[in-house]
Amino acid sequence: MILLILSAAGTFALAQDQNPVVIIPGITGSELINKQTGETVWLSIARSKVDDIRLPIIADPLKSRDGLVAGDILRSVKIGLLPRADIYQGLIDALVKKGYHEEKWDAPSPNADKASVFVFAYDWRLDNVQNAQLLVERIEKVKKQLGKPDLKFDIIAHSMGGLIARYAAMYGNADLPPAGRKPVPTWAGDKLFGKIVLLGTPNEGSPLTLEGFINGETFGPIAINLPFVRNISRFDVFTMPAAYELLPTPGAFRLVSSDMKQISVDLYDPKVWAKYGWDPIEDPKFKKTFTPSERKAAPIFFAKMLERAKLFHEALSAASTTKPAVQFALVGSECKETVSGAAVSRDSKKDELKTIFSAPDRNAKEGNTADAKALRAAIYSPGDGIVSTYSFLGSGQLSIAPVSTKFFCEGHNRLAANTDIQDYLIELLKGQT
Repeated sequence: MILLILSAAGTFALAQDQNPVVIIPGITGSELINKQTGETVWLSIARSKVDDIRLPIIADPLKSRDGLVAGDILRSVKIGLLPRADIYQGLIDALVKKGYHEEKWDAPSPNADKASVFVFAYDWRLDNVQNAQLLVERIEKVKKQLGKPDLKFDIIAHSMGGLIARYAAMYGNADLPPAGRKPVPTWAGDKLFGKIVLLGTPNEGSPLTLEGFINGETFGPIAINLPFVRNISRFDVFTMPAAYELLPTPGAFRLVSSDMKQISVDLYDPKVWAKYGWDPIEDPKFKKTFTPSERKAAPIFFAKMLERAKLFHEALSAASTTKPAVQFALVGSECKETVSGAAVSRDSKKDELKTIFSAPDRNAKEGNTADAKALRAAIYSPGDGIVSTYSFLGSGQLSIAPVSTKFFCEGHNRLAANTDIQDYLIELLKGQT
């Protein structure tokens, strides 16, 4: 018993020397709450009778808001008779077991500067730069409240949360430069961050985002991001600035024809979307879904968001002659077949182009044909099932120089819940890897 007490005391003492940690979830990883009624709109299996998760379509996408605000991060999910699924609570618990303690942004305790855990819940529909600015604002406020101007925070950022963390580190609370002006990283985040761990971050975006614009997404146990079932339509995706910023980075999207020949396309040109039938505005159901004023603003909204998303990617990939003080580490997976491209073919019955993001299962009879094997080779690559290794590593040309890169065999939606990964993340924070 005495040995156990001494061991626990030693762990606690070691943890007290650690920076505060901020956990940043990925897209869909925070609750959305109706600020008037308190109803949880996301995550809710059934759509709310009052709210939906679409943002209003206006000419200035950055000013689009509705009655929903971020609540807590998604800690775990319980659906019907299914077992409760851990999302981010397991990671928090693992940190607490090692001597950390959870804190609140609005009311930090006097000990919040030592081995504390803050969760960064945010409206994941909004522009990533705006959420990076919010992160900087919250950290600066805590530092001021604690009277610790030199305090630095460590970050564990899952999925899209890593893009938010990267921008905050590179540019602080600055907005994107206007089109035509070359972005230059200032590394304003050096005064805020010690270590930033990118956990399954799509540094080069994901073709599955384009599929969301075309077909909508069903977030399910085998599908995307989180283990729950809830439909998101293509019209929901269309209204979300963050979705545009998850599209494959310029030049990174692999599109092939039915004969597997490479097709060069510019994902940030609205005309390309119209050509291949990807544009949600051209969907006959678009008119029934949105108001006349929204339909009028939609083309402007769409063009502006594509342009801003391109600028966002350019800012993240911008080279810098300044070596940052903040340290980056990459933790991901490369053992699962992952969509890294798409194929287009013409539907003879409908006389229209069809975009394909999946190939027949290799274990099925139709999956062993030469065409199926060629398609699989063209549009799949290693990854975590959602984010390809190519995207995770930034095609090997990240604007940051990670101090370490570690791969585990795990699915994207389980990275933060994997106990081996949790242990490794804590070792990273303590500098023991």
